[in-house]
Amino acid sequence: MPTPNGLARAALRFRPAAFAGTFIALLLTVAIVSACGILLESGLRASVPPTRYAQAPVVVAADQRVHLQAGAGEGTYEVTAAVPERARVDAALLERLTPLGRTVPDVSFPVRDDAGATLDASGWGSTAFTGEHLATGRAPTRPGEVALGTAGPDRIRLDTPAGPREFRVVGRADRPGAWFSDTEARALSGHPDALDAIVLLDADPRADTPAVRAAVGNRAQVLTGTARVMDPRLEGAKALLSGLGGSFGGVATLVAVFTAAGTVALSVGQRSREFALLRAIGATPRQIRRTVATEALLIAPVAGALGCVPGIALASWWFGQLQGKGAIPDAVELSVSWIPLLSAIGIGLATALLAGWAAARRPARIRPGQALAAAAVERLRPGWIRTPLGLAALAGGIVCAGLAAGNTGEDAANASLGVVMLFMLAVALLGPLVARACAAVFGLPLRATGPAGRLAAANSRTNARRLASAITPIVLAMAFSSTLVFLHTSQDRATRQQQEAGLIADHVVTDPRSTDGGIAVTRTSVLAVMGSGADRWLQSATAQGVSGDPTPVQDLGVRSGSLARLRPGTVAVDRSLADSAHASVGDRIDLRLPDGTPTRPEITAVYTRGLGFAQVTLPAADLAGHTTSGRPTELLVRGPVPAAAGPAIPASRWTAAQDLDRALNAWANTTMAAVLGGFAAVAAANTLVMTVLDRRRELRMLRLVGSTRRQVLRMLRWEALLITGAGITLGSAIALVTLIPLTKAVTGEGPYVPPLVYASFAASALLLGLTATALPGRLLTRRPSPTT
Repeated sequence: MPTPNGLARAALRFRPAAFAGTFIALLLTVAIVSACGILLESGLRASVPPTRYAQAPVVVAADQRVHLQAGAGEGTYEVTAAVPERARVDAALLERLTPLGRTVPDVSFPVRDDAGATLDASGWGSTAFTGEHLATGRAPTRPGEVALGTAGPDRIRLDTPAGPREFRVVGRADRPGAWFSDTEARALSGHPDALDAIVLLDADPRADTPAVRAAVGNRAQVLTGTARVMDPRLEGAKALLSGLGGSFGGVATLVAVFTAAGTVALSVGQRSREFALLRAIGATPRQIRRTVATEALLIAPVAGALGCVPGIALASWWFGQLQGKGAIPDAVELSVSWIPLLSAIGIGLATALLAGWAAARRPARIRPGQALAAAAVERLRPGWIRTPLGLAALAGGIVCAGLAAGNTGEDAANASLGVVMLFMLAVALLGPLVARACAAVFGLPLRATGPAGRLAAANSRTNARRLASAITPIVLAMAFSSTLVFLHTSQDRATRQQQEAGLIADHVVTDPRSTDGGIAVTRTSVLAVMGSGADRWLQSATAQGVSGDPTPVQDLGVRSGSLARLRPGTVAVDRSLADSAHASVGDRIDLRLPDGTPTRPEITAVYTRGLGFAQVTLPAADLAGHTTSGRPTELLVRGPVPAAAGPAIPASRWTAAQDLDRALNAWANTTMAAVLGGFAAVAAANTLVMTVLDRRRELRMLRLVGSTRRQVLRMLRWEALLITGAGITLGSAIALVTLIPLTKAVTGEGPYVPPLVYASFAASALLLGLTATALPGRLLTRRPSPTT
């Protein structure tokens, strides 16, 4: 008989349609895996050239990350997180560094002129490394003097973090900005005892760095080379790309591998008669396995190489969209190397080999005399490997669902994230059993639709493995797409409702010039230390600093305690954060302020509308000197707006403006749902086409025994409705079980499912199933065959 290599090549040459589905599945798998790998590598390699400190040889600055020790004993590890805003270095270090050479204290802060224009301000000493020069006049040296980079009057009034001041313009610079004397710049910055950085102009990065490190100790970092970038957007870009490529990429890879493995197994299973015939004429089990492996080696590398092309295109498009929306600095570049591409090709090849090996085990082991008889009927006995693993995944999903339903806050959210994965794993592993159950349940109404429906129900019941291969991708598409999209719709609806109900101010002044006549609000973020003992982690939380009791302008939905007791050293928190921290009124909560400064304020109130406003509400005095801008971001006013406060907008327009801030999250969720849902949809169509084309003999036999073309197509249509109906139902159930505890933890309410959006998902799945079966079905039933 021919060698295994010859059999594999012959099968590819004479039955290309049988391998087209496998090729498409592997190509798509490599595409999605390589795209996520490219984004992950781009996040790990992301960098931007130094800008402000490009000409500064050595920079002393604060660590821009918060470090937290967790674990115990030999298992101790460090948890880190980027500070929400700029961390600053103690100004006392300036005296310790002065003996080492020429030092420049650097502070940078925004100021605003009478026309409302915002300028970047700093001390004139910073021009030694930033490169600005005077066009006319002289540098500011005394209090009340300023150099501007714009033309204008000789005296100007500027609103600074320390308050409005009037200055005499003594010089004009060649670039936009405002410069004061170094001493006055520190006073006006709002944090006179802290500096953005200390620059050593005469230091040698190689020779003097050890001495500088010895002088600062562990109170600051000594930065040289590319470490001088200090761009806070870079940390956000790294986290975003790493999250997309790592977290989402892991889920996407798992989905892709399971889908591709199912397609490969279906392709091998469809050729059971061929393998049985080979066994009957003397082929050994080893030769059967080598044939399947050779086929994988012939298909997978080619599919992988071609799949890298759409993978690179998808990653480039995704990266470009994020950059266009301002989530990634323009200087960051997409990294495309051989590592993610080769890894994706290797994953595709391993998937093809393992899935083919598993599918070929039964035809390879069966006795030659029983091979043809066994290939004629589908095996009803559950697999001894897949079934226990599937039952374990099902049990794990049920346990996680119970934990998520019984917990609150972050614990419920974390538990619910595992629900969708475990249930999907259970569906993939228990596919034949699930398919038989679906055929039994959905087949009941089909029997009442006439001969075509009864035949469709019988076919589905007796070909459960074929049915399972078609149902699983549809379940994947519905479950993941629904979870991602409806999580956002639920969160967006709850946010909008909380803002509409809780904002009782008449007007909102954004970027106010004066804070008289209302409640000033500073919007920022903090880090909360969650857990206790050895199990601790850092969780980001939105925060607002208020200049007084916010009750007249904000109804935060206080559940316990009172906002009237808010004073320096206290805090009010949202119930989700309180539940996650297992804290209540009277307890203290461990926080890190926007610049990383630790604090343990006492909780005076727990409220329920943190999603619409902020999860943490602090007195403005506790945030003073700990934010980058050093000024309030909003002024909430009841009644007439003071003229000095600046332009105001109605409260309804402020709510609408907040919706724009969530646009990036909505886009990200929709894109991830489109990537996963689109992949699963193509995989489902691919599988359906493969199953219909494999039934060529069956459909022609039906024509020969008297069935009309219309009856055969009607049978296929009923089968497609059964498959898509089962997939939609299972996928929706998995999404709902995941969303209920997740949205309850995040929003305090149940999930919000827009009827039109869900209907579009279901209609797309139905249209996909009907089209993927009707087109090949019409092709195969154009005329009856004279033989079977």
